[in-house]
Amino acid sequence: MGEVALSRRIHSINDVGSLVGEHLGYSSYVTVTQAMISTFADATGDHQWIHVDVERAATGPYGHTIAHGYLIVSMIPALLNQVLVVEEPGTRINYGLNRVRFTTPVLEGRDVRVGATIASVEPAGAGCQIILDVIVELRDVDKPACVAQVVYRWYPA
Repeated sequence: MGEVALSRRIHSINDVGSLVGEHLGYSSYVTVTQAMISTFADATGDHQWIHVDVERAATGPYGHTIAHGYLIVSMIPALLNQVLVVEEPGTRINYGLNRVRFTTPVLEGRDVRVGATIASVEPAGAGCQIILDVIVELRDVDKPACVAQVVYRWYPA
């Protein structure tokens, strides 16, 4: 948990296959604010009180509002951009999720970061399909907020 954030740099998507099985490092921490949670609620229409009603949530099971699980998932791509930098221009598409689990609620005001390992790289048309095992960690908490396997399609420029 106290490891220094690192990032891997590769020149092109052709180099990503050499990283299969390697932990890529960690993003910087980002604080999940009530403004982020409320904006996400507005964008998705999910205004459940545990997310947006600060006063009621204070008396609820967590003593705080909590982030939507899908808000945390939506943060993964931007945080992964800090973990793996590809210098060559190209197109990277979020292709889906094989698995996602929300293992610890993210209370408003908590800091999260992403750590990732490349699970596999396979050809996909003119590009490749990359599967990453991602852990969204909470600062100073042993159990992760989210564990996911994310799938990307990358295509060269």
